[in-house]
Amino acid sequence: MNIEISIMSLDDVLAIKDEFYNSFDEFWRIEILQEELQHENSKYLVAKLCGEIVGFAGIKIILDEAEIMNIVIRKDKRNQGIASSLLSELIQIAYNSNCSTILLEVNENNLPAIHLYEKFSFERIGLRKKYYNNTDNAILMKKDISVTYQGGTNEKQK
Repeated sequence: MNIEISIMSLDDVLAIKDEFYNSFDEFWRIEILQEELQHENSKYLVAKLCGEIVGFAGIKIILDEAEIMNIVIRKDKRNQGIASSLLSELIQIAYNSNCSTILLEVNENNLPAIHLYEKFSFERIGLRKKYYNNTDNAILMKKDISVTYQGGTNEKQK
């Protein structure tokens, strides 16, 4: 499978607008994604397979920290390594931006995402109770990145 990853554009958002709520999880409104894309501290990537958008991911950089905003894969294209490819690229962006830490929060019931982050050596550092819809807890996770980051999974950082 040849996944192409590039910087997400407003045209990419418009290309998935009609299928946004059916093919991807309902996590934000499309307008919020468009606003995020225009924020100077945000970096968004799009994954394409044969020219078709199959996923996207975003990171927000503030000073020397990066926060993963989302990694979203089209429902019918999951478990094919697309999220891993996007996450690897986000980590590289954080490294290239001189970040020392990457943070995120993930729904405690989103086991595939938790496994993905653990595969990339993210550590659990806290819990936000009833964070999602005043019901589900959010697990806070962190990854320290060092000047020796080379990409990939399970690499221990100094």
